[in-house]
Amino acid sequence: MSNAIQSFLTENKVLNTNYNVSGESISSYESYKKLCLEVENNFDEFWSGYATDLLSWSKIFTKVLDDSNKPHYKWFVDGSMNVTVNCLDIHLTNGNANKIAIIFESDDGEVLKITYKDLLKRVCKFANGLKNLGYKIGDKCIIYMPMSIEVIVAMHACARLGIIHSVVFGGFSSKSLHERILDIGASLIITSDYQKRGGKKIPLKAAVDAAIISGNCESIKNVIVYKRAGDDINWLSSRDLWMDDLEKNQLDYCEPVFVNSEHPLFVLYTSGSTGKPKGIQHSSAGYLLWAKMTMRWTFDIRGDDVFWCTADVGWITGHTYIAYGPLSMGLTQVIFEGIPTYPNSARFWKMIERHKVSIFYTAPTAIRSLIKSSDNDRSVHPDNFDLSSLRILGSVGEPISPDTWRWYYKNVGNENCPIADTWWQTETGGHMITPLPCLNYLKPGSCSLPLPGICAAVVDESGEDVPNSTGGFLVIKKPWPGMIRNIWGNTDRFITSYFPEELHGYYLAGDGAQRDNDGYFWIMGRIDDVLNVSGHRLGTMEIESALVSHSKVSEAAVIGRSDDTTGEAVVAFIVMKGERPYNDEAINIAKELRNWIACEIGPIAKPKDIIFGDSLPKTRSGKIMRRLLRAIANGENINQDTSTIENMSIFDNFSITF
Repeated sequence: MSNAIQSFLTENKVLNTNYNVSGESISSYESYKKLCLEVENNFDEFWSGYATDLLSWSKIFTKVLDDSNKPHYKWFVDGSMNVTVNCLDIHLTNGNANKIAIIFESDDGEVLKITYKDLLKRVCKFANGLKNLGYKIGDKCIIYMPMSIEVIVAMHACARLGIIHSVVFGGFSSKSLHERILDIGASLIITSDYQKRGGKKIPLKAAVDAAIISGNCESIKNVIVYKRAGDDINWLSSRDLWMDDLEKNQLDYCEPVFVNSEHPLFVLYTSGSTGKPKGIQHSSAGYLLWAKMTMRWTFDIRGDDVFWCTADVGWITGHTYIAYGPLSMGLTQVIFEGIPTYPNSARFWKMIERHKVSIFYTAPTAIRSLIKSSDNDRSVHPDNFDLSSLRILGSVGEPISPDTWRWYYKNVGNENCPIADTWWQTETGGHMITPLPCLNYLKPGSCSLPLPGICAAVVDESGEDVPNSTGGFLVIKKPWPGMIRNIWGNTDRFITSYFPEELHGYYLAGDGAQRDNDGYFWIMGRIDDVLNVSGHRLGTMEIESALVSHSKVSEAAVIGRSDDTTGEAVVAFIVMKGERPYNDEAINIAKELRNWIACEIGPIAKPKDIIFGDSLPKTRSGKIMRRLLRAIANGENINQDTSTIENMSIFDNFSITF
C-alpha cells in the first residue's frame, strides 16, 4: 500500500528458553497450534468448554455469543454468576482457605498477610455494611485508595453486591476525580485519609472533598474512609464514615448477589487521544473468564507460586492481574504500597528475595529506571540479591526495547526465566499477544504470537491484510470474552473509535504493527504516533528502541513536529545514563546519536531536533505523556490537563535543542 507504515526492524536474534512447562500453561508449541485450530473450527465449543470448566455459575448459560447487534457483543448472556464467589468463596472448599492470599508490604517495609478465609470475611463484613447503608445492585461507586488489602476488600465488596465500581488512581487530582464522579453518576466514594509513597504522605480525603465541592455531586450520599495515617482530616458527620466502623459488628458472611453475565463489573477511565478520559466498560463473566485464562496461559501458574504484579489497581493491569486474576487462581500474591526507588533502587530486588517471588510482572519504564540506577550505583544492582526464586518474568504497559529486554533477561532472570512481553490494553481486558513459556524461542522486543482465540492481524486502511514485514494497523478480527463492552455513556464514540466500518468492523487497537516471517508481532507504536517524513511513514517505537540501544542513552521519546520541507520532522527527547550534557558535549552527543540512527534504521529516521532533559514527563503509571512533548517540540504553551503527571517540574528540564 502506498502509505504503509514502514518498518526497519532488524532484530532477528532468537533465544532458546530451555523452559519446561510444569504449571497450567499450554504444554508445547504443538499444543498451542492445536488450540488455535480448535477455536477456529469450533468457536462456540471452545469458549463454552473454558467457561464451564473455569467459572462457577449460579445459572449456567445456554448461548455462548450473541452477535446480533455488532459490535455490542454479548457473552454467555443468559447465565448468571458472581465474580467474588469465583475469586474467594471457592477457596473455602478447595483446600486454599488457610492459604495466604495477599502479602502486603507497606511503603516503610511493614508486612501484613491475610488468608483467603479471612479476606472473604473482611469482604463480607464490608459488603454487609454497604447493604445497611442501602447500596444495591446497579449503584455506582468511586474507589480512590492507596495500594492495600483494603482496596481489594472494597473492590470485591462492590462486586459481591453487584455495585459497579470505578477505581481512580490515587495520584489523580481532585479535578480528574470530579470528572469521573459526574460521568459515572456515583452515589458512593470509598477513599483513604492519606496514602504513603516514597516516604511521603499524600492526602486523598482532601482531594475527595475538593472534588465534591467543585459542584454537581449531589448524587454522593456517603464517603467511606480507610484510616491509613490517622491524622486529623476534614469530616462531615452526615456523610463520612470510617471503614473500620462500618465493618464493626457486621456478620462474617454476606449473601452474594448473582448478576447476569453481562452486568458491568467496573468502568475504568483511560485517556483518549484528545486527553479527555473515556470510561471503558467491562462485563462480569466474560472479563473474569479471560483474566483467569490469561493468568494460566501466560504465567504457567503453579499452586506454590508467589506472584507479584507491581501495577496500581487504578490501572487495568491492577484490576486483571491483582484484584481478580490471581485471586481467581488461588495464588499467593504480593501487593506493594510504595515505589521502586524508595528507600533506594534495590527495593524490588529486596522484596523478591524476601518474599520468594516466583513470577514478577512489571513495566519497561520501571526496568529502565532501575538499569540507570544500577549503572550509577553498583550496590543496587540485582546481582547483589538472591533472585533464584524467579521462574517467569513479565513486561507490561508499553513495548520493551530489545536492549532493555536483554538486561532484564540476564540480570533479573539470570537467563533462566522466559519473559512474557505482553501486548494488551484497558479495552481488551487481558493479554492478547504474548510469548508463552512453551515457545521454542523468543525475540527480544517482539510480543510474539496471539493467544488461542485471538484472531490478530495487520491490515491497511481498507482492512485488508498486509504482507509480512509490512507495517499496518493492528486489529482483532473476532470477538473474545474479555473485550470492552462500551464506552460509558458514549456509544457513538465506542463504535467509531474501536469498530470503524472502513476496517470491516474489526476491533481497531490503535497501534501500528508488523509481522515478521515467523508470524511474530512487533508493535510499532500508536497510530497517532506514526510520523510522515518526506512521504515515509515511520513508527516512533522503532526509533526509540534504536536510541535506547545506544550505550549512553537511558530513555528516549520520539514525536513529530510540523516541518515546511519534510511535512513532519523527527524530534527526540533524550535522557542520558550519566549527567545531562551541555554546550559542546551536547552537540557532539547529538551528532553521535543521529549517526547511530542512520546506521540502525536509515538516514530518513535521523532526528532533526534532539532535546536533552533530566527525565521525561510521565503519568504516575509510567506512561510517557507524548501530547505534552508535542507541545514542547512545537513551541506551544502547556494548556492541557496535566493532573496525571508525576512531576510538574519536568518542564523546566528541557531547554537545549540541537
